[in-house]
Amino acid sequence: MTAAFTPLIEARNVSQQFGEKPDIAAKIALKLKLARPASIVHALDGVDLTIQKGEVVGLVGESGCGKSTLGRVIAGITSPSEGSILWEGEDRATMPTEKRHRLGLITQMIFQNPMAALNPRMTVDELIWEAPSTHGFARRSERRDYVDKYLRLAGFDPAMKTRYPHQFSGGQRQRVNIARALAVQPKFLVCDESVAALDVSIQAQVLNLFMELRDKLDLTYLFVSHDLGVVEHISDRVAIMYLGRIVEEAPVEEIFKRPNHPYTQALLAEVPRIESGKRRFQVVKGELPSPLNPPTGCHFHPRCPFAMDRCRIDAPVKREIAPGHMSACHLNGERL
Repeated sequence: MTAAFTPLIEARNVSQQFGEKPDIAAKIALKLKLARPASIVHALDGVDLTIQKGEVVGLVGESGCGKSTLGRVIAGITSPSEGSILWEGEDRATMPTEKRHRLGLITQMIFQNPMAALNPRMTVDELIWEAPSTHGFARRSERRDYVDKYLRLAGFDPAMKTRYPHQFSGGQRQRVNIARALAVQPKFLVCDESVAALDVSIQAQVLNLFMELRDKLDLTYLFVSHDLGVVEHISDRVAIMYLGRIVEEAPVEEIFKRPNHPYTQALLAEVPRIESGKRRFQVVKGELPSPLNPPTGCHFHPRCPFAMDRCRIDAPVKREIAPGHMSACHLNGERL
């Protein structure tokens, strides 16, 4: 793969399980059948995802599907149980320590709850200055100008930087979080439901801010959300996730005009549209299965109206059904 086509970041066959590892006593108890095996949560199952430089990729799915876990793995907060994360073609796990440390700075994550992400005992000025001063981005004499610069970039009035997080609204706190992330001069932002906790009018302001920053600072985004309306507004490409697997990927226009996977079709059928007039909304039938015991074959088959016997046995592989449009569904074998 040439440098021109090398993704900025790539997840290859990434799986993530959560569960307690048995100690010696637990292993003996298991061997003697005096205890049951510990429960294992299968949060991610063989995920592949590429993100090109300057791109905004929206990651969509129901609560509990693993999208936040994938965001944390890609951001480097969590190490995958299996698979690898590549930065410009180089495996993060085998990078020299210094380079991996640098990658940790140029990859930043913005979380859903802005208040929980801020230390309530620190002023805005202290919150923004902490990381740049620790990592040598600016000298002490430059503190005032440096902090003010990134607060202004995030649309926050520097005159209020001596106040504490509890003195601000949710939208203002999220701007502080954005400024704090920008202050270490990142190239890639993982936004995990970053506008979900905000009022609708404030959501629009923050989304517009993200797009302005993308152009000003040449940023790349992974935008994690359950809200298809938000994703449609901000994304270049969309990946649909269901129970730890990406079931469909395509440019945003393609996903919304020609959804292929039955799960994507069901999600889009629930989105209210002004032009739709009177129509009955049908939710996706059934409940999301437990990641402790995911279904065999296609994870969506218990809720899919088109499920065949093969769906219960074989896990479908993502395949290209149109230029840039990937889908993991056995029905494509019948359609093509």
